[in-house]
Parts: sequence; C-alpha cells; structure tokens
Amino acid sequence: MRPVLRTVDRVLLGALGLVLLLGGGSVLAVGLGVRPPSWWVYDDRHDVLLSTARRTRWRDEGWWWPTVIAVLAVLVLLALWWLSSVLRRRRLAGVLVDTGDGDDATLRGRALEAALAAEAEDLDGVERAEVTLTGRRSTPAARVRLTLEPHAEPRGTLRRLDAEVLAGARTSTGLARLPATVRLRTVRHHAERVS
Repeated sequence: MRPVLRTVDRVLLGALGLVLLLGGGSVLAVGLGVRPPSWWVYDDRHDVLLSTARRTRWRDEGWWWPTVIAVLAVLVLLALWWLSSVLRRRRLAGVLVDTGDGDDATLRGRALEAALAAEAEDLDGVERAEVTLTGRRSTPAARVRLTLEPHAEPRGTLRRLDAEVLAGARTSTGLARLPATVRLRTVRHHAERVS
C-alpha cells in the first residue's frame, strides 16, 4: 500500500475507533449510574437514546426513507471498498526459490526488491530505481520505476535492465519468468541563474 493510503487508512481507523470507544464508553458509564453532562443525548440510565417522537418524526415525509436507504447504501459501499483495499496485498512478502535439492526456500520480497533496485541504480543513466514485487510467491512480477538522468537513452537502459538486472534475478532465484512493468521518468533540473 502506498504511504499516503497507509496514512489515510490509519487515520480513518483511529478516528473510527475513537468514536466507537467514546460512544460505547459513555453508554456503559451512564448505564452503570454515572451522571452525564447536561448537554448529553440522554439523562439517566432509564432514558432511551431515541424516543418515539424522534424516531417517527420524519416517517411521513416522502424523502425520508429513500434518503436513509441511499446514505446507508453509500456507507456500505465505502466500507466494502475500504475493506478490500486493506485486505488486498500490493507487495509480495516472499518468493519461492528452488534450491536444487527438491526443497524450496523463501526469499524475502523486500530483500529481492532492494537487490533489484540497487542493481538498476548501478546502470549507466539511472539516478534512482524503485522496485515492487507483485503476484504470487511462485510467479512474481516486478513493477520498476526508473528515474533517468538527462543523458540517458531510454531504449538502451531498458535493454540493459532486462539483460543484466532481471536476467540475473531470474537466474539467481531459479524463476523461469520474471515479467516487469517499467515506468521511466527523467530528472527535472531547475534552471539556475548565472551571474
């Protein structure tokens, strides 16, 4: 998960947890006999959260039930989207490596990502490289982002990336294939004033 999404996810989870904790704690405290402040929703332990008048206030209005159903449907869809984005793994935790003796070993995904990025940064014309492994443990794929220096030739850089870096990774891990999606960007240099 990207750092921005991870931060948003943590903030939303923290805010939702805090609201649920405060709401549940206040209901429990009032139920145990603690006097709530005068501005609170209900006054004592025998009071109801929603009175009959509050519950039936808008029932006869034509817009009320469609609005309630639409809002609840949107909340359910947002909750499902959020859950799927949290459960979906974007990074591969490990890669199965054939050791040659009939057993398999697991190579940490981040270690292979770091090795691929370091080798890609050693290529001529590459200033920075980021590698993310996706897919399954037995059939990984790589997403590579290269930041090229101004003098770099993109076609040659891609050829060397495939022939040297990705081929070396395939050989060392024993993988038959290691497909890669590569995004290229160039370094942006700001003009400097010369006196």
